[in-house]
Amino acid sequence: MSGVWAAKHSEELRRGITIKLGYADAAIYKCSKCEAPECYSTEPECATCGVKCEFQRALSFVDAPGHEALMATMISGAAVMDGAILVIAADEDCPQPQTREHLAAIQIVGVDKIIIVQNKIDIVDEKRVFESYSEIKEFVKGTVASNAPIIPISAQHSVNIDALVQAIEEYIPTPERDISKAPLMYIVRSFDVNKPGTSISGLAGGVIGGSIIQGKFNVGDEIEIRPGIRIEKQGQGVYEPLLTEIRSLRAGGKNMTEVQCGGLIGIGTLLDPSLTKADSLIGNLAGLPGKLPPTISELTVETHFFERAIGTKEMVEIDKIHPKENLLLDIGTSITAGEVVSVKEEEATMKLRRPVCVEKEMRGALSRKIAGRWRLIGYGIVK
Repeated sequence: MSGVWAAKHSEELRRGITIKLGYADAAIYKCSKCEAPECYSTEPECATCGVKCEFQRALSFVDAPGHEALMATMISGAAVMDGAILVIAADEDCPQPQTREHLAAIQIVGVDKIIIVQNKIDIVDEKRVFESYSEIKEFVKGTVASNAPIIPISAQHSVNIDALVQAIEEYIPTPERDISKAPLMYIVRSFDVNKPGTSISGLAGGVIGGSIIQGKFNVGDEIEIRPGIRIEKQGQGVYEPLLTEIRSLRAGGKNMTEVQCGGLIGIGTLLDPSLTKADSLIGNLAGLPGKLPPTISELTVETHFFERAIGTKEMVEIDKIHPKENLLLDIGTSITAGEVVSVKEEEATMKLRRPVCVEKEMRGALSRKIAGRWRLIGYGIVK
């Protein structure tokens, strides 16, 4: 199972669609009788010749909100993905501010398997389709997406969806996974699945959802969640890791006894559901007890800055960061603010308001508040 991130645009926010990460599973099938791309489908029966198709693999899609103000949520989605589908509307000039942000996020988290979807070709004329294509090629020139295929589609009328599925198969292969390592999972969602009024004896433990980046989990495993939850100790707020047991596993719409790397999974636990409700554990890491990276409240990063801030129509030039400045750090699926305590050449040390559980060499997005909003200015590599 592989993960694919679909980056979409600001019309979602205008229509009031969720600002949280949404995700869904899908299967890819291939007809043995038809030629490409008609042979590719998401249905078990071929729409062209009617024969039964062969199952190829399952995918998990994360739909991250596209509005520039929701950069943190979008970065969280990119952190767990193996590939990216960048959706650009043919009826809009390219790039839009949020399109620049999405491409910057893709580069920050190191995703290099990219497909560009040129959507809404059904509502523009042929001239505009080619103009849009030229704008896209110019926009991605010199970036990680410079050689990405551009697939023109109409999602509304299901035009060229088979070509898109073929591109996913060819350009975003399932990567090799190392299941021998200690398991590690980014938590991107957490839930209380109990209905109001459920009796105490009938309560189910909290559920966490995310993507395993190495190793495997089994039903019955004891797991640790870090940094954990904030508690008061001797008048100060500290974070305590959580220990619990895996009671159930779900992936691809099925209950499992074992899950491995790739795709999005749900883990049923023995945690008090009040600890997992309303996505309260987003940003944590889950793994075997004693095998997780350390929880730290101060970290040093090697800084890399863009020439201009991402998400501003004015394309504001970026000044160097300075001590006592507050920045936003998005690393893994964790989002935290921090104060810069020292700057030395290309390195900056930050004191974090909320601790993070990270390994060396992990990348994190750095944002600065410009005109009242957090704007992406670059990224840092944990030292």
